[in-house]
Amino acid sequence: MKVSVLGYGTVGVGVCSMLEAAPGLELRYVLVRPGKADKPFKVTSIEEICADPETDAVAEVMGGLEPAYSYVSAALRAGKHVVTSNKALVAAHGPELASLAAEKGVGFLFSAACGGAVPFLHNLALAAESDRILSIGGILNGTTNFMLDAMQRRSMDYAEALREAQYLGYAEADPTADVSGLDALRKIMLGCAVAYDKLPCDGFSLEGIESVTAEDVKHFQAKDLVLRLLVSGGESENGSIYAFVQPCLLPASSPEASVLNNFNMAKYRGENAGDIIFIGQGAGRFPTASAVVRDISDILHGRREMMKASCVRVAADNSAVKKRYYVRLPEVCADSLPFAEKELDGNVVRGVTEEIAVTEMHAKAKELRLGGAAVFFAAMEG
Repeated sequence: MKVSVLGYGTVGVGVCSMLEAAPGLELRYVLVRPGKADKPFKVTSIEEICADPETDAVAEVMGGLEPAYSYVSAALRAGKHVVTSNKALVAAHGPELASLAAEKGVGFLFSAACGGAVPFLHNLALAAESDRILSIGGILNGTTNFMLDAMQRRSMDYAEALREAQYLGYAEADPTADVSGLDALRKIMLGCAVAYDKLPCDGFSLEGIESVTAEDVKHFQAKDLVLRLLVSGGESENGSIYAFVQPCLLPASSPEASVLNNFNMAKYRGENAGDIIFIGQGAGRFPTASAVVRDISDILHGRREMMKASCVRVAADNSAVKKRYYVRLPEVCADSLPFAEKELDGNVVRGVTEEIAVTEMHAKAKELRLGGAAVFFAAMEG
């Protein structure tokens, strides 16, 4: 199978390198920017790739929505199989692309869009064919995991941890998508689409790590707790989908607490299989490239579908999921939440709430912040 690659950045170079040694696969063309076609295998026109009778599959590793969406759509219409590592693309246009692939009788796979080398979506798709998936989730952003780990094991403050993550290439110059939880949210969206044939596109509860401080960390550690940014998704009894991202406090003995540096831990729970957990590198040239090439190999061996053409967009409903929350907020706001226990720490209150809905906690934090209050919260897990 001959493969043309769209993009020659960090991941694209890795994919091209791996294709040289992958059994049954061969690099055909690489799409590059105008003026960069300095070798025969580099081209600057998507039309040349789409019209090429020898290109069997296209690997999109450009990122972003445009021109990636237009290029992937063109490749599918031309009868080319497509694999992508582009989580934003699949979160925004997955159902349309899956439907187009089914119409043209070609494959559309995207396991590299979630978890890098961790074969989460790959195995989740297989599991969903024969088992009922009860829940999905885990640690799906290596940047925030690196930062939280640095703050807790190496006593860095937030700014120091972010600078080191950027220096090491784990965080972008603009880290907003990572630290806000948006990157992780897009991944749980894809997980829900694969597991439940429903792509949540609205109604999310999203909280990142921007509010955590070094002083907060001292309080967690005194209680032998570890902070991680976790994603959660699943199907409620009424058929609605829940999907949210939030900081969580876990016992130091929990599996999540052992996930260090920029590693990911993805998991799902099957009705029959029970808990299945995957841990590995969540980003980087070769971890992500390995997932891209894995998808191409899957297509070579006959696997065509990861998101069904019947996948529908739905609004997430997190109102039925309840948690206890650790909250730090100004003393004057102490009566705004149903605390089961609390203590005064200077002019702030730290405490644990009674069980409240995920939507209620996120909405209350937003309301307090709009009023100027500095608030941190994390779900109590384990």
